[in-house]
Amino acid sequence: MFRILVVEDDKSISRLLELELTHAGYIVKIAKDGDEALKLYENFKPDIILLDIMLPIRDGFEVAEAIRDYDGDIGIIMITARGELESKVKGLKNADDYVVKPFEIEEILARIEALLKRMGKTKELIKVGDIEIYPQNMEVLVNKKNVHLSLTEFNILKLLAINKNIVVSKEKILEEIWGYYDEENNNLVEVYINYLRKKLKDSTQNIGTVRGVGYVIREKESKT
Repeated sequence: MFRILVVEDDKSISRLLELELTHAGYIVKIAKDGDEALKLYENFKPDIILLDIMLPIRDGFEVAEAIRDYDGDIGIIMITARGELESKVKGLKNADDYVVKPFEIEEILARIEALLKRMGKTKELIKVGDIEIYPQNMEVLVNKKNVHLSLTEFNILKLLAINKNIVVSKEKILEEIWGYYDEENNNLVEVYINYLRKKLKDSTQNIGTVRGVGYVIREKESKT
């Protein structure tokens, strides 16, 4: 998942951004002033910084300039109450985008996604109903909650999800996951399918069995 550092001294705004961005699938850290932003940047290694201009200790311009000197590839979106052209021009010298308060959260999300695309970063997602699979970091969410899977469990789920609504044979699972097919190991597939069913019990999606053939995830509507 992509990491976003929110630098904002207004607690209500920073909390709103933290909740909405986390819900959207990002990993979020909050800094309340310029110095804390620089310290968190070094440890957190964010992909994008949402950076308020009017900050205690160091303002957003100083923070952006310091980070740009160290990392020219990081994405920076300035957020400020200032709408004057002069501030925009100054801010964009070290930023990729600029948003004026008050803003709608949908605008922030859209600008983040657009910036990630321009940076050549894509949030690869395989989705089956309420199950979200992120191959890049082996993450699985059910109803936006993390579900821990072993490497083998993850790879089987990914294979079934890519082939959703299509029955995947035991032979194919063995070949794709273990690299070989041996009829004596058919039970091995059943064991891991049972593991997956237990761990995905909170999902509306079921891993169905087609006797004598294999397994399938048929997409259903998510829980409301």
